[in-house]
Amino acid sequence: MDASPAGTGPPVAGPTAALASAGAAAGPPPAGVLPRRVHVGYASGSLATGAFGTVPGLLLLPYLTDTLGVTAGIAALLVLLPKAWDVLVNPVAGRISDRTRSRWGARRPYLFGAGIALGLFFAAIFAAPFGTGAAAGGYVALTFLAAATAFAFFQVPYVAMPAELTTGYAERTRLMTWRIAVLALAILVSGAVAPLVRDAGGGGLAGHRWMGFFVAGLIVLGALGAFVGTRSAPVGAVAENEPTLRAQLAVAGRNRAFRALLACFVIQSAGVATILAGVNYFATQILRDPEGGPTILFVCFVGPAILVMPVWSRVGRRFGKLTGLVAAALIFAAGALALVTAEILPAAGIYLLVALVGVGYAGQQVFALAMLPDCIAYDEARTGRRQAGVFTGVWTAGETFGLALGPGIFGLVLQLSGYLPSDTGAAAAQPDSARLGILLGFTVLPALLVAAATLLLRPYSLTPAELGAATGPPPGAPGRSMRTTVIDNDGKGNTG
Repeated sequence: MDASPAGTGPPVAGPTAALASAGAAAGPPPAGVLPRRVHVGYASGSLATGAFGTVPGLLLLPYLTDTLGVTAGIAALLVLLPKAWDVLVNPVAGRISDRTRSRWGARRPYLFGAGIALGLFFAAIFAAPFGTGAAAGGYVALTFLAAATAFAFFQVPYVAMPAELTTGYAERTRLMTWRIAVLALAILVSGAVAPLVRDAGGGGLAGHRWMGFFVAGLIVLGALGAFVGTRSAPVGAVAENEPTLRAQLAVAGRNRAFRALLACFVIQSAGVATILAGVNYFATQILRDPEGGPTILFVCFVGPAILVMPVWSRVGRRFGKLTGLVAAALIFAAGALALVTAEILPAAGIYLLVALVGVGYAGQQVFALAMLPDCIAYDEARTGRRQAGVFTGVWTAGETFGLALGPGIFGLVLQLSGYLPSDTGAAAAQPDSARLGILLGFTVLPALLVAAATLLLRPYSLTPAELGAATGPPPGAPGRSMRTTVIDNDGKGNTG
């Protein structure tokens, strides 16, 4: 990588030109609209984030308890601690990517390098060179730690890119809709197919090895797709940073809207991850269908989510992103809470409720991830500094912690309810107390987490009007040098 600033130069005038913000290599397309190939290319990175965010949360805890013979309490720690490490690593990754200068831009080198490393480390998690027992559990913890570190250096630059790809408020929602649609597809493919690959490979240690190779391939495919697909995108370069990491984190902490959105999203991520961690246990102990149950649950969860993406996008345009996020969270919570009656419901009723949860999950992801770039753009307009990597580093640290906390919570519920481990590759017969713990951990607990988190959004007031007011005086006025103004074909300025 070149240490010198890349792509600096004077602003270009003209009817379709943009007056670039500080450090931007090139202005965005007219009115912030992106070509479709950038939408698709950027969204493909969600194959990597979706696969890594789904499969460990889905299969790692039961792999430890039902194949390696690790007790539920220890397994919960082995799943939680390596990803909790990202709370420290993600802000550092954001700071490093903010300061990166290369011919590929500030973010794209990490899509390539960290994406490849993530695929290799993921395959290693399930390689099981030590068989079963304590040594095998320790090996999983170390390789999972390495994978989590690589994921931080992929995810933080990836999530930082939308704030630099476009200045358009509505365009960010469209970009996130594409991304979440691919994310839903990645969850469907990785979450539904990975158990099938494991079973086709014979289950146990051998089946998990084949599953690890399969998911690693998805991760590498998504990383390379994002790297290639954004090669012509106006990602820009960062010219100014706070001098220290503490100062950068203080900047993020002073953004009230960001604080509220982050707190809500972390808790909701923990709720979502609790459901993911319980899928195999719920299918085995409540549905009594350990083979086909996990796959059917995932199809019911993700299939409707893909279909309703355009609906959520229209909801956001009509009622606003904040209203859409709250509505989606309440739909998620209502569906999860109703699942507490699963033992007396027919299978069709259970799967319909899971589909309702998936509808709410889709809206949660679309709106939260569309509101994040708004928080970043507001801060840039207010302070004159573009520090997308800092905000997304803190954001992804919180998200990763929430996603790790879910399996940790579910594992603790298993331990307290008396769940019995096994090293045979199949779950042991469980007492009624463990089955009750599985039911409550899969339904009531995530419903409460997701619904209660919406109360934390009360300080959030970042609307299009407030964003417009934050951009300050009209073009050419004093103090305008740090703002971004896009000149449309009709000669009107569109500030962002």
